[in-house]
Amino acid sequence: MGQDARRDALELRHQELEQLVETEESRPHPDETTLSRLKRQKLRIKDELATIGAR
Repeated sequence: MGQDARRDALELRHQELEQLVETEESRPHPDETTLSRLKRQKLRIKDELATIGAR
């Protein structure tokens, strides 16, 4: 997978995770475990995007 394709895939996944976080947070009783997991995934992707951009 080329670097541009990898970056695009990561950005898409980051957006999907953001939508999942927003959906979970809008629930009357959000699942904190789920939110934590989703936010960690987003952070890992953000870090990877930063690494790709730095190359």
